[in-house]
Amino acid sequence: MSTPLFNARIAVRWSDLDAFNHVNNATYLTYLEEARLQWLDALEGEWISEGAAPVLAASQLNYRRPIEWPATLQVELAVERLGSSSLTLSHRILDESGGQLHCDGHVVTVWIDPRSGRPVPLPDAVRSGCEPAAG
Repeated sequence: MSTPLFNARIAVRWSDLDAFNHVNNATYLTYLEEARLQWLDALEGEWISEGAAPVLAASQLNYRRPIEWPATLQVELAVERLGSSSLTLSHRILDESGGQLHCDGHVVTVWIDPRSGRPVPLPDAVRSGCEPAAG
């Protein structure tokens, strides 16, 4: 994974557990969604509008180690590919210290016009937010 673009902290909830007392595999997607929304919310400028909204087009998750409760996780996001209307973010879900990898992979998000369903260019705020910070 390249240099992380964003690092989100997420607390594991009791309700995230399944019958085997570890986080249900579908919940990992919720953690990734929360991390992406935290990143988007931190951007300067508009990332969603009447004419441009993100939709998840693909997801790939490699489950490396179960997550148990209680835990606080860190979710690292990095830019894997920046297209004209799509963004591929690689991700890693780690324990709070960053020493234990629970999941890695990537997701593809496409910005579309909600009225037509057709792809639209990435918002400037998203494109700018994918550039490495100076300094």
